Amino acid sequence: MIHLTLSGHDDRYAVEQLLLSLFPEGAEPEAVSSLHRGQTWLTASGKITWNGRTASASRRIRIGDETVRLRRRALQQSMYLAAIRLLPRAPAWGALAGVRPTKLTTKHLLEGGTPASAEKMLKKTYYVTPQRAKLTVDCSVSTVEAVRKTEPNDLSVYVGIPFCPTRCAYCSFVSRSVGKKTELLEPYLDALLQEIALTGQLLKQSGRHIRSLYMGGGTPTTLSAPQMARLLDAIREHFDLSRCLEFTVEGGRPDTLDEEKLHTIFGHGADRMSINPQTMEDTVLRASGRPHKAADVLRAYGEAVSAGFRDINMDLIAGLPTDTAEGFRRSLDTVAFLSPSNITVHTLALKKGADLFEKRENLPSAEEVTEMVAYAEKTLRALGYKPYYLYRQKYMSGSFENVGWSRDGRDCLYNIYMMEETHTILSLGGGSMTKVNLTDGHLTRFHNPKFPEQYIAQLDSVLKQKEEIFQLLDGVK
Repeated sequence: MIHLTLSGHDDRYAVEQLLLSLFPEGAEPEAVSSLHRGQTWLTASGKITWNGRTASASRRIRIGDETVRLRRRALQQSMYLAAIRLLPRAPAWGALAGVRPTKLTTKHLLEGGTPASAEKMLKKTYYVTPQRAKLTVDCSVSTVEAVRKTEPNDLSVYVGIPFCPTRCAYCSFVSRSVGKKTELLEPYLDALLQEIALTGQLLKQSGRHIRSLYMGGGTPTTLSAPQMARLLDAIREHFDLSRCLEFTVEGGRPDTLDEEKLHTIFGHGADRMSINPQTMEDTVLRASGRPHKAADVLRAYGEAVSAGFRDINMDLIAGLPTDTAEGFRRSLDTVAFLSPSNITVHTLALKKGADLFEKRENLPSAEEVTEMVAYAEKTLRALGYKPYYLYRQKYMSGSFENVGWSRDGRDCLYNIYMMEETHTILSLGGGSMTKVNLTDGHLTRFHNPKFPEQYIAQLDSVLKQKEEIFQLLDGVK
């Protein structure tokens, strides 16, 4: 628990989030963040006491140059410079506490900066290590390319299927574990088709165009092949996809995939698929609550290729229970040998609501996770993959990041548009969130009811909210 005292300002969130990212979980540093306004200078000071030691640092800004952004930056810098005098090593992400570090570098590039100047900014202003700075800028280069493929009236659509066969130990997503109980699937699908029909009508009236479409969850392929066909038929009927650059269905769990379902999905126009092993070690799969085996991943991947998919993403997680650096290397090498267009390397995040948050047993050490992440980057770069999107989460093992890697320019555009918030993401289904991107760069968020039962019961309010969203979008136009 962080003990933080403020003096002369009330920017608690900015300082507190940085401290949470700098100090290991369970640490209880005592910190004081102060802001003093003189005649010429605005001085930010940070003082931290931890493990019987105290360190202080300060940064200052000329009064005439002050902005909210610069003030918060100075507060965080002063706290960071104090913290590194107490920590055993400088954090890889320096004084950056946000989950989207690429937003800084993407803005820099879009405003005319170069990759070299963006890397310099991260290293000099935010104390990010050279390796993380390069990783961030490489992703921002991909973001700029993705933004150039869009026009002002473009948006992306997310369709959520909040069901899974079972819940994985590390998962905290709002979804229903259906097991053999599938009675909610049909009424949920009935409700979702109504939202799709109305949204399609509103899209047509608004003159907006779908640039990318993503079906996620949960595990969308929890649906049977006939249910999936019914859903995809509705999407094709009500949505104009003539300008859609990609259509992704997240398969996720290989135990939900078979030849019939994969042919159904590809035959209805989806051109991207996710098949996510998380690990190729059977013992680690069992410890993570995933009932499939590595052999099921290989089978599902082969069936997806046979069905026609050429753009396939595969997820791996560094830091799963019972995994080792050697085991992770084997997993990465096995997946890379398949040569999918995308490999996403996540770092385990201990999330509230997940079983692992309470039962933290047999987790690899921070040093092992460091070795896993380093091996992934080195290997994937050598194989011709490039990083194209990146984000961080709270409570991540080793305070690392999640990185999407692609080859042959086959980035998943939806991942970029969603993570970088470059345009509106229109979301349908239970637990989904629409983010309306306003012209001034601010976002307005609209939430659908979290659980399937609530979504079904409150469908009238969901549809009314969709109309409100398009009224706001028409105002943006």
